[in-house]
Amino acid sequence: MKKFSLILVLSLIFTACGGGKSNSGEELLKKDKEAKNNKPTAPAISKEVLSDIVKSIPSPLEISFLIKDLGIKYDKNVLNSADNTSKYNTGYKQALNLGIYSTDLGYANIYQQTQDALYYLTAVNEMAKGLKIEQFFDFNTIKKLATSSNNLDSLLLVTNTNLEKINERLQEKNQADMTILILTGGWLEALYLTCEVAKKQPNELLNNRIGEQKIILDQLLLLLSFYEESNNIKSLIEDMNELREIYENVKISYEYEESQTKEENGILVVDDKTTSKINFTGKDLDNILNVTKKIRQKIIS
Repeated sequence: MKKFSLILVLSLIFTACGGGKSNSGEELLKKDKEAKNNKPTAPAISKEVLSDIVKSIPSPLEISFLIKDLGIKYDKNVLNSADNTSKYNTGYKQALNLGIYSTDLGYANIYQQTQDALYYLTAVNEMAKGLKIEQFFDFNTIKKLATSSNNLDSLLLVTNTNLEKINERLQEKNQADMTILILTGGWLEALYLTCEVAKKQPNELLNNRIGEQKIILDQLLLLLSFYEESNNIKSLIEDMNELREIYENVKISYEYEESQTKEENGILVVDDKTTSKINFTGKDLDNILNVTKKIRQKIIS
């Protein structure tokens, strides 16, 4: 079966959590925030900055690849039931749960649970319809790819492309906040899923991935802060700040070494030698899981 290797998945996640691109995106966000404060009539957030951050956050499929590659069994019980779609009748809830269901879809698909994948694909489509962005959600193509285990890499490409199109459309409609909520929902579900798995089957690699999400959390909070005038988003920020306080106990240090360039099969490859060290305890895992579960429960209820 053709699929992404564990090394590729880890490199994608590490790039999002500690690479220069994420850091530059955060710096741009802060500058945009300052511009907003100084110029109230300016757009809430520039297209370039949001696009940079969107691309830096891992696809929901990537953590699922990691979990399966570690030999951890599929567990449908940790996912949000697709039967809950009728509960979500506001743009706020639809956007967050579109992100959540996208993660659940990826998880089911990676494990070749075709029936569950179709179940969550329908839920994703319902949320997209609610947000009036279904025309940018290639339902038929994704359905075809989701039922074929030989097309997992294509599925990742298509879902990422769809997200970019949705982001552009929402930007045009001055609804960039919906993009941010979709990202937040997907990220939160991936974090919850990883914590649940790590709690049942302790694994240092999973602990490191959970610890590194401290950086992504900071970026999401910066993005959400542009729309804190919304009561819903203000409440979400308060919940996410509670999670941020828990993450203060998680310490990340980096050891930088000069990158090396080498040629593989005629392709120039940059070998990044940077490594990270995560100070992460069992108590940290319990606290992050408990707060994440509480935030998630508000969203899916």
